[in-house]
Amino acid sequence: MDARLKRILPKVQKPARYVGGEYNQTIKDLSHVDTRIAFCFPDTYEIGMSNLGMRILCGVFNNMDGVWCERVFSPWGDMEDEMRKAGIPLYALESGDPVKDFDIVAFSIGYEMAYTTILNMLDLAGIPLRAADRGEEDPLVIAGGTCCYNAEPIADFFDLFILGEGEEVDPEVVELYRRCRAEGISKKDFLIKAAGIGGVYVPSLYDVEYNDDGTVKSYTPKCGAPERITKRIIKDFNNSYFPDKIIVPSTEIVHDRVVLELFRGCIRGCRFCQAGYVYRPVRPRDSGILIDQGIKLLQDSGYEEITLSSLSTSDYKQLPALCDGILDWCENKKTSLSLPSLRADNFSMSIMERVQKVRKSGLTFAPEAGSQRLRDAINKNVTEEDLLNSCRIAFEGGWNSVKLYFMLGLPTETDEDVVAIAELARKVLWVWKNHSPNKSRGVKITVSTSCFIPKPLSPFQWAGQVSMEEYKRRVKLLRESLKSKAIVYNWHDPETSVIEAVLARGDRKMSKAIETVWRNGGKLDSWSEYFSFQRWMDAFHECGTDVEFFTTRQRGKEEVFPWDISDVGVRKDFLWNEYVKSGQSQLSPDCRVRCTGCGANCLLDGGVCDA
Repeated sequence: MDARLKRILPKVQKPARYVGGEYNQTIKDLSHVDTRIAFCFPDTYEIGMSNLGMRILCGVFNNMDGVWCERVFSPWGDMEDEMRKAGIPLYALESGDPVKDFDIVAFSIGYEMAYTTILNMLDLAGIPLRAADRGEEDPLVIAGGTCCYNAEPIADFFDLFILGEGEEVDPEVVELYRRCRAEGISKKDFLIKAAGIGGVYVPSLYDVEYNDDGTVKSYTPKCGAPERITKRIIKDFNNSYFPDKIIVPSTEIVHDRVVLELFRGCIRGCRFCQAGYVYRPVRPRDSGILIDQGIKLLQDSGYEEITLSSLSTSDYKQLPALCDGILDWCENKKTSLSLPSLRADNFSMSIMERVQKVRKSGLTFAPEAGSQRLRDAINKNVTEEDLLNSCRIAFEGGWNSVKLYFMLGLPTETDEDVVAIAELARKVLWVWKNHSPNKSRGVKITVSTSCFIPKPLSPFQWAGQVSMEEYKRRVKLLRESLKSKAIVYNWHDPETSVIEAVLARGDRKMSKAIETVWRNGGKLDSWSEYFSFQRWMDAFHECGTDVEFFTTRQRGKEEVFPWDISDVGVRKDFLWNEYVKSGQSQLSPDCRVRCTGCGANCLLDGGVCDA
């Protein structure tokens, strides 16, 4: 360990974040390594180490001969201050070597509010922020993750982006890099070749033209780059890589447990949900494989909890068999199994009873809207009867805590829809009063609301966001409608949601504002301790960014979006038709009832989704 680091660690909170040395970390002999990758997560250790995608991709890279992938996280403010004072650049946990000395610096970006942290990490590493300012001696800076489907706001900072799932395409990019370096090929020529790999977007190979009103007119590819970039997916999910050993952190992290990924994609078509469209088509992993993976990971790691990961866990066809197989091993060892992402329309009490034998926790449902009309408009496909019946089953089974999640500001929402949230919560309370076998413990019903953000590549990408003032008015209306002491109301601040909407829907001109925010002290904006709404608004004003252009403005059918260069398999005309249906509160069936022809199965080489 660097002597300077030893001196500063006693001065900071949670020094275990910064020392590495964890059980199951990957150490390689540098004499057998020709390519070093710094896998950067633009948030703290506790958040990054909870990310399953990072665990998977680090394992994929480290399975390559001659390649060593190490982890890098953003330091908290106290550690960053000490590092800058001591002249310690950003370093990788496994070796302690400076990130600037690596060949490839790869960021995983799942949240728009991480953009300033990316710039801060590059600066702390001593790497020029903009791709155009980096030379042959600087690392190749790349990124993947959900945010890359609209990479335009941060396009100027990266050499290339990878769209979709990285297990196959990431090694292809690394192998091309190794070949080009061995042959003395320049970075510019490497990028031209990389653009020929499916799923790779090289922003410097595209000229963007704008209309007079500020909307995008066109993208013009250069040097043989494709007109659109089709995302990459893993077609055979049963045989795709999944780590059989995981790094056990030296300090507590957010999700400190084994995580099993059940399937990718979603059979539902919730019109507000970006993930439900960009992760299509549905591809499950066999329950027998998952049981084997889960038990091995529990045995190796010593964790006492395992959770199942997907967009909608209760939609997994083999869930009963999976739970039985895992619980047969878990019950005798006092290991708990948790089931997040449950739906109110297929809640299984028989499964939950087994799951809760080790540890009984509260239940969470996400109706998203209070009235049936609005739930139909967003295509939630959940009825009030579904929710109340699931709550009845839970209360009869001894539960006395339920969390209900909603959004305010959804397209077509009225005051009647807002008040309907309170009415629905009161009905849940009534169900408890009439069906709980033990009322002496009381009940806690938590209602939480967030501000709707119209995300790219969802049917609501044409919709506008309500203003902050209007969101606050609806919060006040709902708060005044919730009068029972048994019902707790929590709401998210709209300031973060406004900035997230600007960044999610931004174009390539947005990079100037992002850099301005960072230069004015912005970083770790997903944390309330660091987020400053005024700093963002000042930067937007300074850079001439019209916030309402990206937030409250309604889009026309023919508008070219900054993210239209990304092809996720779901056709734009399909999304528009879903948007039109929302205005009529018209439902579309889920994939299991009937294929709606979204187009995602084209990514399976003519196959069909395994919904």
